[in-house]
Amino acid sequence: MLEARQSSQLKSALFAIATIVFASSLVFFPKEALEASTRGLDMWWNVVFPSLLPFFIVSELLIGFGVVAFLGVLLEPLMRPLFKVPGIGGFVWAMGLASGNPAGAKLAVQMRKLGKISQIEGERLAGFTNSSNPLFIFGAIAVGFFHNPALGMILALAHYIGNIVVGFLFRFHGKNMKEVPLTRGPSSLKIIDAFSAMHQERLKDGRTFGKLIGDAVRSSIETLLLIGGFIILFSVLNQLLSLLGILSLIAASISMCFAFIGLSPELAYPFISGLFEITIGAQMISQTTEASFLSQLIVVSFILGFGGFSIQAQVASILAESDIRFRPFLLARFLQGLTAACLVIPLYYLFYEPLTDEVSSGGVRIPASIEQGWHYFLHVSPYITFSFLCLFILLKTMHLRRNSFSR
Repeated sequence: MLEARQSSQLKSALFAIATIVFASSLVFFPKEALEASTRGLDMWWNVVFPSLLPFFIVSELLIGFGVVAFLGVLLEPLMRPLFKVPGIGGFVWAMGLASGNPAGAKLAVQMRKLGKISQIEGERLAGFTNSSNPLFIFGAIAVGFFHNPALGMILALAHYIGNIVVGFLFRFHGKNMKEVPLTRGPSSLKIIDAFSAMHQERLKDGRTFGKLIGDAVRSSIETLLLIGGFIILFSVLNQLLSLLGILSLIAASISMCFAFIGLSPELAYPFISGLFEITIGAQMISQTTEASFLSQLIVVSFILGFGGFSIQAQVASILAESDIRFRPFLLARFLQGLTAACLVIPLYYLFYEPLTDEVSSGGVRIPASIEQGWHYFLHVSPYITFSFLCLFILLKTMHLRRNSFSR
């Protein structure tokens, strides 16, 4: 009892000291903190918000209309044997893959709140359904940083195969704990049952189309505002730790580990930065000319799989709304980062290294439309963000007025 109390007091003291140091750093480095904050805001405004918002809204609508229940019945024979999760896990996985971090965790929590999955199934789902979306891998990393669309194929394959590996490994997580049983026997998993489940789910929800879409937009934007706050916070934190020399101290020990396993020691500092924020780390890695190209890909692939502390903080805040624990998610991120980093090596020699100068960009042939699409997306994304924030303010005002009148 005494040891637990002392441990709690020590934790409180450490949190207080860290907060004081952070606040003091903001006072001593206001210009650098503002620049880092602006970088984080720019990334959220131009990339994160417009790329995640459509998927968040669509996922809310699919849940409300019962489409998730429909898919759950159809995908049960696939998801249950492979990953030991209900069929609705297929929907969570697909939406997490398409929209990127932290959509998988958000949907896993929603399924848990609706009673569709057990706690342990929620931990399995959150563990392997979080990933970077294809637009970010191909557009931001491959085209934006490395100026080579072909690399997107290598990184994407390593990343998503890593997801599958983690999902298969996590089927053994908590195998003795309670799970949500099949609502129908295997022989009755037919289209007619899927439609029946969808209809019953829609009737159970009961909201009109206007109410449903309004709730979807408002809920999605509230989640994205939370995500934006974490992105800005960790962008500033990364910059302050760099100015205080803490990142350099950590990078010194990491560089020795890198040298031991055959990676370029020059990548240690960008690697540490990437552990805090993926985008910043990936950009720094692409600019490290002293490192070998394969070493750059291995380190980028790891931080893409690991997700960075910024994303993990976002997920931790989302998981806190349910009984799904964060520790299994953290383990899953480390396993995916390690798996993706290892997979990059054979994929590199298979798709990139053997090719001659005939394909100057290296790797497989990727249409030039990817690069054009990325630049077009960056051009229109600020207008998308501004328009939906205005819509959010309008919906929030109407919601508050309706609640005040009902009282």
